[in-house]
Amino acid sequence: MALAVNAGARLDRLPISPFHYRIFWLVGAGMFFDGYDLYVAGGVLASVIKTGFSTVSQNSQFLSLTFVGMTAGALITGFVGDKFGRRFTYQINLLIFGLASLAAAFSQDMNQLIACRFVQGLGLGAEIVVGYSTMTEFVPPKTRGRWLSMMAFIVVAGFPMTSLLGYLIIPNFGWRPMFVFAGIGSLIVWYLRKNLPESPRWLESEGRLEEAEALMQTIEREASGGKPLPPVAIPAPVAQVAASDMIKPPLLQRMIVGSWVLVSINTLIFGFVIFLPQFFLRQGLTITNSLAYTLVLSAASLVGCAIGAWSSDAIGRRPSIISASIVTIIAGYIYARFNAASDPAIVLGIGFVLVVAIYVQTAILYGVYTTELFPTEIRLRANGICNFFGRGATVISPFIVAALMTSYNLPGVVWLMIGLLAVQILVVWAWGVEPRNRGLEEVAKAQA
Repeated sequence: MALAVNAGARLDRLPISPFHYRIFWLVGAGMFFDGYDLYVAGGVLASVIKTGFSTVSQNSQFLSLTFVGMTAGALITGFVGDKFGRRFTYQINLLIFGLASLAAAFSQDMNQLIACRFVQGLGLGAEIVVGYSTMTEFVPPKTRGRWLSMMAFIVVAGFPMTSLLGYLIIPNFGWRPMFVFAGIGSLIVWYLRKNLPESPRWLESEGRLEEAEALMQTIEREASGGKPLPPVAIPAPVAQVAASDMIKPPLLQRMIVGSWVLVSINTLIFGFVIFLPQFFLRQGLTITNSLAYTLVLSAASLVGCAIGAWSSDAIGRRPSIISASIVTIIAGYIYARFNAASDPAIVLGIGFVLVVAIYVQTAILYGVYTTELFPTEIRLRANGICNFFGRGATVISPFIVAALMTSYNLPGVVWLMIGLLAVQILVVWAWGVEPRNRGLEEVAKAQA
């Protein structure tokens, strides 16, 4: 890779400034609505089946087609983002998502809603890939884990927001306003995000050195505030990689790690967390009480992300992932063993611990770890492929979860989670690299 600009080293030595916060909020605002809509299915599906608008089979189709769209969106975005840039890709996917959300609100039957949800899925899958990857390329290594985990915090804030709005709106006004909120909000952010700059790292990797240099000078002026900047620590040259290197060691092992951890966390969220309202309904709770329970547990998601933001930089990515996986296994076993959904005290006690542990992993695996594993020139493609497998697993997980609920109730779902996490612990321990306090260019050449 040409290092005439040294964009990575120059970005890494910048002091935290209003520039970083501006990028964070421009990216984060779109990511919030992505997170909001990821979780909107829980309350909406409980409502549409309760009112007769949908059936159990159609609800499974809704979830499955959402994930088909997200799977396709993640894969396509990876290639488009590495070819045409982060900024262009980010704007297109948010526009698609916003318009599809408004269309979903006016669906005349469940088949139309499912079709709109598929198109929404394209934008949702794209947003998760390009958003985290873009932020990764702007923030310094010493606090990169914190920045990206807090980005995940914003995404996950969509969970309690969805739960709160669902609790207030759905029993009184139905499910349609939930999609109107997502659509209007997304289009407002799409307009504001025209000010998002391109990634200088990506420009340099594409050989667009003059553009990268001009942009870096603009960023440095804004970040310095007129004060002298620290000297640039020029890193050793890193050999440029091609897409074919993703199927060769050592990137092959990173692809396996990235793919499996996203399979695990996607299944935990969309095979367990998103089903919470339906779990509670099966225990005989009313739709209002079910949404109230979910709202209380959703607060644990924010606690988990906050812990992940601290631990990813304080103790490292790998120890945090492995520790949170172990806690999830233990709490999940207890939750299922004592038939937690029948006892409010256990629902709000052990359930809180379980959701916290899941979202420590969510913050690190979505927001931090997978985006750090790959060099700039293939970052979005590699991350898109990992998300392709992660999202692809969730295409079938609603059907697996529905079958497990029918035959084994909640314990069957929890044992699926435990199996996935046991493999996750092994692959992260054996093949995972540790990016803590390391520049992206240094991580790119590190061995497991």
